[in-house]
Formats: sequence, C-alpha cells, structure tokens
Amino acid sequence: MEYTNKKILDISLPILFALIIQQLIGLTDTAFLGRLGAVELGASALAGVFYIMIFMLAQGFGVGVQIIVARRNGETNTQKIGRVVYQGVFCLLAAAVIVLILLYANAQYLLKMMISSDDVYEKSLEYFDIRIFGFLFAFPLVVFRAFFIGITKTKILTWNAIFMLLINVILDYIFIFGKLGSPVMGIAGAALASVIAEALAAIFFVWYIRYKVEIQKYGFDKFVLFSKKIVGQIWSLSVWTMLQYFVSMATWFLFLLAIEKLGENELAISNILRSVSSIPYMVVAAFSAAANTITSNLIGAAKNEQVLHTSKQIMKMTYFSVGVLAIIMALFPKLMIGIYTNEEHLIIGSIWPYYAALISFATMVPGLILLSVVSGTGQTQKAMYMEFVALLVYMLNVWYVVLYLKADLFVCWTTDYSYNIVLLLLTYIYLKRNNWCCKII
Repeated sequence: MEYTNKKILDISLPILFALIIQQLIGLTDTAFLGRLGAVELGASALAGVFYIMIFMLAQGFGVGVQIIVARRNGETNTQKIGRVVYQGVFCLLAAAVIVLILLYANAQYLLKMMISSDDVYEKSLEYFDIRIFGFLFAFPLVVFRAFFIGITKTKILTWNAIFMLLINVILDYIFIFGKLGSPVMGIAGAALASVIAEALAAIFFVWYIRYKVEIQKYGFDKFVLFSKKIVGQIWSLSVWTMLQYFVSMATWFLFLLAIEKLGENELAISNILRSVSSIPYMVVAAFSAAANTITSNLIGAAKNEQVLHTSKQIMKMTYFSVGVLAIIMALFPKLMIGIYTNEEHLIIGSIWPYYAALISFATMVPGLILLSVVSGTGQTQKAMYMEFVALLVYMLNVWYVVLYLKADLFVCWTTDYSYNIVLLLLTYIYLKRNNWCCKII
C-alpha cells in the first residue's frame, strides 16, 4: 500500500471537484441574493452559518464512520463496512428529526438573541424556517460520502455534486425570482432550492449504492437495524469530532456576530469574503480528507511507518495547489468579488480584507493537514483538544480586535492567523512524539 503523488491525487481530486461544485451551490445562492441587497446577503450569511454549525455535528459523526470504514478497508475486512454505514445512516436520521423539531420550535428565539438588526433578523428567520428541513437529507448524505472516501472510491462524489448543483441553480432561479409560474420567494426560495437539491442528492446515493456498488463485498446484503457495538465504536470516535466541528463552526458564527456589530455593510462584505476564501479552502479540505482516510488505511494495513512521510507529500501538494490558486486570485480582486455583488461600495470595501483572507492560507495549510492526520490515527479526542486550544486563542483575538478595538475590517480578517499558528504547533509537536500509532478501532 504505497501512496504515490498520483494515487493521492486520484483520491483528492474527486473530493476537490465535489467540494468545488458544492461551493458553486453557495456561490449561486450568494450571487442571486446579492442582487436583492446587502440585508439579504448578511441574513443568508448568518442563517447559513447557523445551519452549517448544526450540520457540523453530523459531519463530525461522519468522520467517525469514515475512519472505521477506512480502517476496515485497509485491513481488507470489507464485509463489515456495510453494517457501519447502516448504523451511521439510522443514527443521523434520528438525530435529524430531533434537531428539526427543536429548531423549528426555537429558531426565532435563538436568532433574535443573536442578531441586533431587525431587518437582518426577519430575513434570517425567513430563510432558516425552510432551510432546517434540509437536515433530514443532509445528515444521511454525510454517511454516504464517508463511505466512498473511506474506501478511496471518490469519483462518485463529483457526479453527485454535479447533479446537486444543477438542481440547485435551476430551482434558485425559479424560486428566488419567481420564474416558470413560481411566486417570487426571495431569500426563502434559496432555502427551498437547497432543501430539494439535498433530498435528490441523497436519493442519488441510495440508487448508486444499490445498483453500482458490490453489495456482497461491502456487506450491504446483511441488513442490521441496530447494533449497539457498532454504534458504540462510531460514537467513541465521532463524539470528539462532533464537538470539535461544532465548536469550530460556532466560533466562526461568533466572528460573524461580532462583525455584525460593526454594521450591515461589514457583515455583507464578510459574507462575500467567506464565499471567496472558501475557494482555496476547498483545496485544503480535499487534501485534508485524503490525509485522514489515507492515514486510517495505512494503519489498517499495518503500514504505520508510512504515515508521516505520506503526510509530508500531501502537505507539499496542498501548498503548491493553494499557492498557485491564491496568486491568481490576488491578481484579480475586483473580478472575484464582483461575482458576488454588483454594488460598488461593497466591492471597494472588500479589497483589503480580501488580501488578508488570502494571506492566511500560508499558515492554514500545515495545521489543517496535520489535524486530519491526527484524527485519521483514531486519536480524535486529542485532535479535539488541540483545536479547542487554538480556537480559544482565536476567540480571545476576535474579542480584542473586533469588539474591543472595533478595528478596520482588514485587521479583523487577520484574527484567524493566531488559530492557524497555534494549531500547527500543537499538531506538529504531537505527531513528532510518535505515541499515536497504537489506537485500536
């Protein structure tokens, strides 16, 4: 089990393409809503990040599924994989129903406590009341993606994402602007389009697994409704990544809430920058996912000695890819920002913070790759502790720079440098100690 650069790319590129396409979904939402105004942009940012903050709980659970699937794949013990996937889907479906009920009853109170602008609050609630139904489909999607990443068969992720994008773009156009007989729904139309796209993407995965995957090889022919042992295994790994992902996204949400105190324009600009900076971030995320599953596969195959060397390969490839992309983006700031808004004052106000966001990737890459390696070894609890320390430093920095100093937006967007540097130091020191290789799953 040797992971050459070509093999790493074979795993990473389909994940990257899928992430790019999923990002295009967010881009089209932002681009369409940017034509409605700054309030809609800001509202979709806050409500969208609040949605993702909850979704990160499912994403963290999916990492636990992915680690176990990858470990069994590395052991060539693939017949046990199907049972893991079944348990993951059933657990997250149950969680989605509970989350939907709780949020549907309490979303207005939660948003009202966090948002000071009445206009932004009204639009955020209008979006979120529909968007939360997407949990019923987005949660199971996490497990399906974890399965394909875990077995390193990632090309289907691209096709699923393309399908999801096409549905979302068509429905955005119809619902937001009231085309083809639909009423003009505005920001609520963007939410409805996303929910339908997620539902159809989940159905796509079910169909593909049923008719295109080797059912017997991966144990899907042995249906198990509930297994306490398997759920316990997934939970013991995923509970830490669930907390880690939730808190990580919560701090980003708190950053946006802090920015909202500076003004509606600053919030709208930050939403634009969030979308723009997510383009190079997707490259980091794709290679991070590859680093996670490759690490788990290597340990399952008893190739522990290859983990650090392969991690260095992945890091170099990530730096090269992100560096080239960031340079190109730095040359055309107005063109990139103009994708998301046609309001001149927002474009001008975004330029310097835009450069601050791009520069942050110089410190972001190694920390995130190494954090995924730590999780891939099965040491998810230690990975959570490391990120919590980095996030604490970050939030203290946000409080001081944004809320206390009320600094310029350019300075506000440099606060994540502290997170990147602390995370890099902690993960590097931990992996160099070499006491991570004995985690049994």
